[in-house]
Amino acid sequence: MSTSSVSISLSSLVIDENNSTKQDHVIRNTVTFHPSIWGDQFLVYDEKDDLVAEKQLVEELTEEIRKKLFITASSIHEPLQQIQLIDAIQRLGVAYHFEKEIEEALQHVYRTYGHQGIHNNNNLQSVSLWFRILRQQGFNVSPEIFKNHMDEKGNLLSNDVESMLALYEASYMRVEGEKVLDDALKFTKTHLAIIAQHPSCDSSLRTQIQEALRQPLRKRLPRLEAVRYIPIYQQQSSHNQLLLKLAKLDFNMLQSMHKKELSQICKWWKDLDMQNKLPFVRDRLIEGYFCILGIYFEPHHSRLRMFLIKSCMWLIVMDDTFDNYGTYEELKIFTEVVERWSISCLDLLPEYMKVIYLELVNIHQEMEESLEKEGKTYHIYYVKEMAKEYTRSLLAEAKWLKDGYMPTLDEYISNSLITTTYAVVIEGSYVGGPDMLVTEDSFKWVATHPPLVKASCLILRLMNDIATHKEEQERSHVASSIECYIKETGATEEEACEYFSKQVEDAWKVINRDSLKPTDVPFPLVKPVINLARISDVVYKGSINGYNHAGKELIQNIKSLLVHPLI
Repeated sequence: MSTSSVSISLSSLVIDENNSTKQDHVIRNTVTFHPSIWGDQFLVYDEKDDLVAEKQLVEELTEEIRKKLFITASSIHEPLQQIQLIDAIQRLGVAYHFEKEIEEALQHVYRTYGHQGIHNNNNLQSVSLWFRILRQQGFNVSPEIFKNHMDEKGNLLSNDVESMLALYEASYMRVEGEKVLDDALKFTKTHLAIIAQHPSCDSSLRTQIQEALRQPLRKRLPRLEAVRYIPIYQQQSSHNQLLLKLAKLDFNMLQSMHKKELSQICKWWKDLDMQNKLPFVRDRLIEGYFCILGIYFEPHHSRLRMFLIKSCMWLIVMDDTFDNYGTYEELKIFTEVVERWSISCLDLLPEYMKVIYLELVNIHQEMEESLEKEGKTYHIYYVKEMAKEYTRSLLAEAKWLKDGYMPTLDEYISNSLITTTYAVVIEGSYVGGPDMLVTEDSFKWVATHPPLVKASCLILRLMNDIATHKEEQERSHVASSIECYIKETGATEEEACEYFSKQVEDAWKVINRDSLKPTDVPFPLVKPVINLARISDVVYKGSINGYNHAGKELIQNIKSLLVHPLI
């Protein structure tokens, strides 16, 4: 029977653990995860009465700003002011309204000034901003301009703190082999930490330095940066009142949209009755939606967000099934059924796996039907193929565990780059995209696991392993990169974590390099890959598994995006 014409209710399918145990005497590797800390907080959504009026006002403000702040690229006389404006717009979270204007302005700056900087400007703060903004947009400007501000030992010739901060942020745009930026980062990181600890350091400056050292702009999620930056921008005497008003209004309007989406997702999850049907699965729906917002928060991606959160939650369900409940024989059958992707295979599965498989099929079928009128059903074909690859890789890990096999580090990394789920999610993030951006070649590109995709996957894999390996080894779990490295090199646990932290930084250099134009796919399709790497830095920062055990900071981040409006 074709999966494109079948939608089956899961209401009658439940796990009968007692019956299963009587029949096959299976001893399962069960793990108890704590329930969601959010309860039903997001289940009900009350739409604001003035939402339509808010949307209208956002449109009017956007148009007014477009006319007043953006001039035609051919008549730019003050490129530094233009770049400062673009920096503010991006950090305020409203750049999606002005994508065309930003691209045209930076194209003009790049064509006019090339690698030389703006009028050979000797102001290090301005030069650093110019470099960072252009590189963020994919323009391959040279870091050689910084040599004028550093001696042969890599020491900065300026002791101006604002310049030092700007150079610190710019240095995170570095690629492999850019020694001048490596030196700049080392110098600024060291000296900014010293300045922040000095008693004479102003409290607001200390906070600014500490936040930058904890997480540079390159690694910040745009939505979280908007929450942080809007009140800072408001305190600046030079702030533009129209732009500030738009940023606040737009943030609150999008927050309402996101809360509505989350309410719908919570109802879907609650109707599935996961706690009773699949009690071994992590209930981290809110944390999952937070991550999806990290990929795309813009209003025109609403349909895609709904698909991504459902499919990503099901990737977690499958991961927990392979890690925490299924026997190897059951998992082998499940993998074969996923390969065939046909409801006719349903009877091959144990009862509890029927629940998992049916919803896997339904999620993709629902999106496929949505895309049918647009002639884009082939998008889902490629996502399915990646889901099959993901399932095969989960089975490989299950076999290692069953056989008591310790993989080599290369074996582990090669397989686990797929089990991170990021490649599947990147493929999914292109679903339904406009024809001018997304083509069949876009999906084929992801499927080859190019360096850009691998780098984002590696960042998650290594940061996750550093954060979770101790907890996972307390139960029956395949060895992580930490254990593999220790076995191969004789390193201590601390040395292994330091080594992989360096690998994470190197992976960011790959992301920076492969984000420079011309890119392998249209530049907007690079953004989800970068944002997924940023999500890793938010969720697994400081050796904490925030997804499984949301700490104070992550809880506050979620509340700032989904609970508290800006005033």
